[in-house]
Amino acid sequence: MYVYLVVFVILSYLVCIRYIYLQHRRTLVKSLKYVMKISADRELNNANVTALIVTAHPDDECMFFAPTIIRLRELNVSVHLLCLSEGNYYNQGPQRHRELVSSCAVLGIPNSRITIIDDEKLPDDPKAEWSTALISSVVAKHLRAHTFNLVLTFDGSGVSGHANHVAIDKAIRHLVSTGEVPNECTFLSLVTVGLFRKYFSFLELPLSWLLPSHFCFLVGSEGYKQAKAAMLCHASQLLWFRRLYIVFSRYMFVNTFLVIPRGPKITKIY
Repeated sequence: MYVYLVVFVILSYLVCIRYIYLQHRRTLVKSLKYVMKISADRELNNANVTALIVTAHPDDECMFFAPTIIRLRELNVSVHLLCLSEGNYYNQGPQRHRELVSSCAVLGIPNSRITIIDDEKLPDDPKAEWSTALISSVVAKHLRAHTFNLVLTFDGSGVSGHANHVAIDKAIRHLVSTGEVPNECTFLSLVTVGLFRKYFSFLELPLSWLLPSHFCFLVGSEGYKQAKAAMLCHASQLLWFRRLYIVFSRYMFVNTFLVIPRGPKITKIY
């Protein structure tokens, strides 16, 4: 009796996941229109949507944002990447630069849309305190040089708690609060989840789908293979725990985002 019950629960859970994938395909454009404040009766011309992913190190783009990039590219959205360091913690900056370009090629981001900042004041170092003013200035300059509709980055916990990730969230929230960003641009932060959810692979999808968020990007088996191929481009970083991450992390399958609100304007610090 208990065996049948367990089988029923497992099958029901898998059916639920299948249903979520089917629903996601129907609601993705609707969610995009919602976060970009496009009315339901207007068409969304994805070719005119330009998104910027802001990361701290080479491999962040595929390790944490792969489902987002893959889905946006499938919608014909122009995706750009701004990486704020070369990842030179072990003096591998040039190699990691090349690995980043290869990873982005797998994800559908051409070299012309990749900007990597090599500034000694923004070192790849979990103990380094990155300047909010400097990051805000770099991002603001990039926003002025291009026309972006979406900017996506880490939240205040930085997914892994890395100080460089957290610093980006702090700087972008400051930038948004100053009002010195385009009105038509929406800023999104990647939701950090607890350790159990983080390593529950695709089985975590029902929780991501049901819990409140402003945007949810999901990929299936083909998207996962693409994300995995991008991760494998970062050969210098493929230690045993990274290989386990590829297999078990929910961030290889799903990204959920919250809108960074525009509060009362404050004085900019850069």
